[in-house]
Amino acid sequence: MTSLRLLLIAQTLPVQLTTEKIQALQVAQDFSTKLIDLGFKIVPQLLWAIGILLITRFAIGIAGSVTRKALSRTQTTLRKFLVQAAEIAILIVGVIAALSQLGIQTTSVVAVVGAAGLAIGLAWQNTLSHFAAGVMLISLRPFEVGDTIEAAEVKGVVDSIGIFSTTVLTDDRVKIIVPNNQLFNGTLKNTTAMGTRRVDIRIDIGNRAIAPTVAEFLEIAKSHPLVLDEPAPTCLVLEITPDSTILSLRPWCAALAYEQVRSQVQQHVKEAMDAKGEF
Repeated sequence: MTSLRLLLIAQTLPVQLTTEKIQALQVAQDFSTKLIDLGFKIVPQLLWAIGILLITRFAIGIAGSVTRKALSRTQTTLRKFLVQAAEIAILIVGVIAALSQLGIQTTSVVAVVGAAGLAIGLAWQNTLSHFAAGVMLISLRPFEVGDTIEAAEVKGVVDSIGIFSTTVLTDDRVKIIVPNNQLFNGTLKNTTAMGTRRVDIRIDIGNRAIAPTVAEFLEIAKSHPLVLDEPAPTCLVLEITPDSTILSLRPWCAALAYEQVRSQVQQHVKEAMDAKGEF
């Protein structure tokens, strides 16, 4: 009986093995077919996506070159920013087009990017206001590098103008970083923009005779090498009281020489008065 069972098993085993092999071959064939179909579907999309990225890279170079030439007369900082903005915009468009070619839903990507941009905008609200102010300062040019300004409780020479802040150097060589929003929204005084500046010196001459004193002060001002001939210096009577007379000596000079002229002319007036024993 046992021998009969073994004989039956031996006869049916090759049939079972053959069936399993056929099923395995069918599965492998189906997998290969699907893999080939998937390859024919994905490879062209991938090649198109790569082509779009290559075209985007080429377009970025062209856009950068064209933008630089078109804005060649624009301030350097603003020109760099606009060139970068154009390049980034083209890059974003190219990446979205490549993702769309791969079958990725770009509407979802755009929505995510938009939400992220909104969140970043709210978080960086102050920074973005400084950025906007920087663009306006660079565009409107209320001051240039090298100008002396007074704004935001700061007085000094403009060392650099950036997108977010402006660097000012004070007379004692202290570097101060001023946010652009404070410069753009507040009152700004540019003391060197006009090239020349009038020095107003208030002088109390007591009861001294006015006419000869005015003539003497004007001669002192005109003799200074940094005082301009045009406009000519003037000396006006500001105030008369029973005890004294107040004059205003007003020489003109280059804006950059203002402090020097003011100090030295006052010194010369004082020395002249001391020599006569009147001060």
